[in-house]
Amino acid sequence: MLEILKALPNTFIPLFVAMDIFVVLPIFISVTNNMTESKRSAVVRQSIVTALAVSMVFVVIGRAVFRILGITVDDFKIAGGLILLVIAILDLIRHGEDKRKPYETIGVVPLGVPLIVGPAVLTTLIVLISNYGLIPTTISLILNLLIVWISFVKAQEIIKLFGKNGIAAISKVMALLLAAIAVMMVRLGLEGIIK
Repeated sequence: MLEILKALPNTFIPLFVAMDIFVVLPIFISVTNNMTESKRSAVVRQSIVTALAVSMVFVVIGRAVFRILGITVDDFKIAGGLILLVIAILDLIRHGEDKRKPYETIGVVPLGVPLIVGPAVLTTLIVLISNYGLIPTTISLILNLLIVWISFVKAQEIIKLFGKNGIAAISKVMALLLAAIAVMMVRLGLEGIIK
């Protein structure tokens, strides 16, 4: 139990950064703006359930696919780190709303996938499980999805509190942290291969 508690900050923070609620929130508000309260609540529920289901399926199938293809965790750390680095760089140089415009459906796509759970989150999940184990990573995933759910429910108040410029600035800081986590993942993968 003590080991799980020690690992929680190490699993929670990368997932929080990868989910980047500060990019997703303005998009959620824009796509649900003209909805009734009950419809918006249904969209929130659907997006969180979708995000959790996709994450858990990827965690189970992802590791099996690794074994079949002969991919090691170190290989995935390097590849995942490089992908996260590209995503972080794109987040830093492009505006969040321009790069993540919603399509026709919103509950499952784009809110559940790829906005809440996209390549960054899925890559981070696999690497965190290999480093810290399934239990702390799953707890951190659920805690982060809880934060997303609360943010969606309180969306208007959060936007008023930070302002659109404040949320954009926070999003850029998150992208910078994501880039640092990506570099760390590549470093850990290279260290694992060298050992």
